[in-house]
Amino acid sequence: MSEKGIKIASRISRIPSSATVRIADQAAELKRQGKDVIDFSAGRAAEHSPLYINRAAALALLNGDTHQTMAQGTPVFREMVARKLERDNGIKADPEKNIIATLGCKNGLTLAIFSTVDPGDEVIVEDPCFVSYNATIGLCGGIPVAVPLREENEFRWKKEDLEGAVTEKTKAILICSPHNPCGTVHTEEDLDVISDVAIKHDLWVITDEIYERLTLGGRKHICLATRPGMAERTITLMGFTKTFSMGGWRIGFAYVPETVLGSMVILQQHMMTCAGSFTQAGAAAAFQQDYHPEVKEMWEEWEKRVDYVTDEINRIPRISCHKPEGSFYAWINIKKTGESSVVLAERLLNEQYIALVPGSAFGKTGEGYLRMTCVKSRADINEGIIRLSKGIS
Repeated sequence: MSEKGIKIASRISRIPSSATVRIADQAAELKRQGKDVIDFSAGRAAEHSPLYINRAAALALLNGDTHQTMAQGTPVFREMVARKLERDNGIKADPEKNIIATLGCKNGLTLAIFSTVDPGDEVIVEDPCFVSYNATIGLCGGIPVAVPLREENEFRWKKEDLEGAVTEKTKAILICSPHNPCGTVHTEEDLDVISDVAIKHDLWVITDEIYERLTLGGRKHICLATRPGMAERTITLMGFTKTFSMGGWRIGFAYVPETVLGSMVILQQHMMTCAGSFTQAGAAAAFQQDYHPEVKEMWEEWEKRVDYVTDEINRIPRISCHKPEGSFYAWINIKKTGESSVVLAERLLNEQYIALVPGSAFGKTGEGYLRMTCVKSRADINEGIIRLSKGIS
């Protein structure tokens, strides 16, 4: 052994910890110490998973569905996903050739990037973007290339900005819609900007659509894979974490071209083996029919909370927030406070005991913002707004 000890892999030193998970853990530790912390950091709703889905998973568990499944996922799960895609998204997917069960969207993202990106390849990402995108690209040997989303452009890409980021090394584009953290829901025009560049330069596009059902103000989510010429080059990641408040289940799926499915299945065999057996059974129940009234009521209530939180934030001097088009976050502009996002987030946590995520965690363009989850309980929201206002004042 050397004097300095055995070293860990250098790739780990290049990857920051997940800000959303880290701050949620810090909030949990303060709670353990007896502090009255309200956690608005991680994207977790106050509601538990719907009872009818829990019952389906419990029944599968009690009936002995406790063994590993096919790496691609159970036939029943994939069939239910195919029905959902046709019913909700206008996509006709073959359960055998186009669908794979994943352990949530992060697992799907890892499988997608490992299957399409070689070391040294560039992947264009939105900035701000979800905190795990750049880290996952880096772990796979790729190079993330940030293209800013600016408030004056309603957090949307302009074609010239996206086109200008393409080089000979570009292999893929990674987007999120509805967007985390900015709340943008991409229109056909937005998606066609991406499609035109991807087709022109023969690129893969990986789309994180985990918030697909959480569109606000009557907007409708559109899958990029439905745009002309995109089905054969788009890897679509979806799941149950946000829509059904099932974050702890770690279950999702990917709709993919047949050309890449085999690669993702091989990776799954070696990395994860499969998604959970009884979690697939429970998740399949979510898609068996039209959405349960319990779920629809939850979505309606979430939209009311998002509206309320953003309205209240805009009453607080020196900060502001655009009404999100989708997802369930307030993307709070704090530039008039004169504090960095990290300093302000730490101060709010340590002085007011409310946990928000600094915008810089989502990328360089995220500096000057905080992200706040809007779907906590009404009591937590009301108290949290009071503490936020006090902390800003």
